[in-house]
Amino acid sequence: MFAADSSALCARREARLSERRKWVKVFEACDEDNKGYLSREDFKVAVVMLFGYKPSKIEADSVMSAINSNTSGICLEEFIKLMEKKKAAQLYQNEVRQIFTAFDRQYRGFLTLEDFKKAFRQVAPRLPDRIVLEAFREVDQDSDGHVSFKDFEYAMNYGQNEA
Repeated sequence: MFAADSSALCARREARLSERRKWVKVFEACDEDNKGYLSREDFKVAVVMLFGYKPSKIEADSVMSAINSNTSGICLEEFIKLMEKKKAAQLYQNEVRQIFTAFDRQYRGFLTLEDFKKAFRQVAPRLPDRIVLEAFREVDQDSDGHVSFKDFEYAMNYGQNEA
């Protein structure tokens, strides 16, 4: 058992080191003039390279306003910390999508009260139906009997922030 735990720990450590090496390479590639930092535009290119999307003006403004005011851009360590946070958020987003998909057994793109009941019967069979109904109503903000992925995602994120 200890060997399995140890090998899993080593694999996670190696994965983190591999990610870090990738982030350093992207940082260096985007810092074309070897300034030691990424400008706003450099940062956008780096995010495209790593995550496949161009950051919005709001995201770029948020990142640039959070950096050390003594520098002209994002230094390597700040960049690595930002990428670690983005990666964690991306993993969480994928988990939320997987949970929604597990609830949506008929692949309709929305959940019904019956979907909620079936899922809760499997994971918490003794949970009273009224609690499941309350949870469904909380997530079904517009009371149309359907919970979209966006509604579900919002509820998952809101619940995370409340805890």
